[in-house]
Amino acid sequence: MGRITEDLIRRNAEHNECVIFSLEELSLHQQEIEKLEHIDKWCRDLKILYLQNNLIGKIENVSKLKKLEYLNLALNNIEKIENLEGCEGLAKLDLTVNFIGELSSVKTLQCNIHLKELFLMGNPCTDFDGYREFVVATLPQLKWLDGKEIERSERIQALQNYPVVEQQVREQEKAYCLRRAKDKEEAQRKLEEQQDKEDRRKRRDPGFDGRWYTDIHTAPPSSSETIDHFQAPETQEEEYNKKKLNESEDDLEFWNKPSLYTPESRLETLRHVEKQRKDQEKLSEKKKNMKPARTLITEDGKALNVNEPKLDFSLKDDEERNQIIVDLAVYRYMDTSLIEVDVQPTYVRVMVKGKPFQLVLPAEVKPDSSSAKRSQTTGHLVICMPKVEEVIRGRTSKPVKATSNSPREQTKERSKQAEKLEVDPSKHSYPDVTTIVQEKSHRPRRLASEHKGVPSEEDAYFEDNPEVPPLM
Repeated sequence: MGRITEDLIRRNAEHNECVIFSLEELSLHQQEIEKLEHIDKWCRDLKILYLQNNLIGKIENVSKLKKLEYLNLALNNIEKIENLEGCEGLAKLDLTVNFIGELSSVKTLQCNIHLKELFLMGNPCTDFDGYREFVVATLPQLKWLDGKEIERSERIQALQNYPVVEQQVREQEKAYCLRRAKDKEEAQRKLEEQQDKEDRRKRRDPGFDGRWYTDIHTAPPSSSETIDHFQAPETQEEEYNKKKLNESEDDLEFWNKPSLYTPESRLETLRHVEKQRKDQEKLSEKKKNMKPARTLITEDGKALNVNEPKLDFSLKDDEERNQIIVDLAVYRYMDTSLIEVDVQPTYVRVMVKGKPFQLVLPAEVKPDSSSAKRSQTTGHLVICMPKVEEVIRGRTSKPVKATSNSPREQTKERSKQAEKLEVDPSKHSYPDVTTIVQEKSHRPRRLASEHKGVPSEEDAYFEDNPEVPPLM
């Protein structure tokens, strides 16, 4: 059931920038309000107040609204006109289709000297003999009654017949009050019977208590139990169908049952509709929970790619920083508390409002060194995950110095230095082709001592002279 709260008034005061103390017009129709409260404290400057189509049973807490000019309380559960003496500026009062049976209560409106229009059609008092004459004679300031203008001749005639009409109205009021007392007793008896029936039904058929659903959420399933654990058993499906059938039968029985149009019947109807709506939400929630959840990890431990929230994303392999970056286009205005990030060595999982987004990574990453940040402009979620393998570069910036004189270690160091992809021309020289012939012509010939005295076949004119010492 609805109540008048400060938040409700502010939401309906958008035309006044949600400021309520200076509010002049307020509409709270169709809010299922049962009690009229707080308005005279929060909105003292009100001139127009709409409260039609609610469940208000009594006019109260409006006597301090001195500037109120129009009050609409049509389609409520009001049985008596009262507590309007303080509304000094009241000019129009609409009480259409209520349960006003005490017609004599209109006398309380005699203090409202500015009241020009009154609507009472649809109330039990309008069926009384002499109803219009009684109201016209009681309220001389009225100009219109139930949308019909009051003529001067009609007022004169009503004043002349007022004593007789007043007596008739009193008798009819008394008879109506007796009937209403019986109706209230009957309504109370039916309410108690209905309550006992509900209690017996709960004891006989407690129904499904939702324990399996609780078990699912108390312990997260392992990868091998993901499929079997979320399967709803057949008994739960049968329980759901049985309960739905019972609810349909009860609803049909309620609407086919004859009842009087009373404030109690209106309240009973509203409570039934509210109960039906809540039961439907519970059944829908149970059916939703019975649906098998999406498989994220197979029985053999293999992670799957899943995008249940249907979000755009990009996967980038940053080789320069040796990390993998995932950019997930999360809804811009969604609260960050609704996002959960779980980074594993081979995959990353993001829960967006309970819906899983899972992506298998192309390389193994370090979960402990990973980070997740949210953009303040776009709302995107950026997850940076460093890779596990070491960095391999093609160029060595500085040669590695040997720390040991071992031949094996020196060989390893030389092999590491020889892995350069580029050759430094300053450390290597190339032969000059232009000087090859010159070097050959001026190259000295060295003769060994053991060739002494042995002429060469190439020198035809060689003559050996023993007195000539050998060349050194």
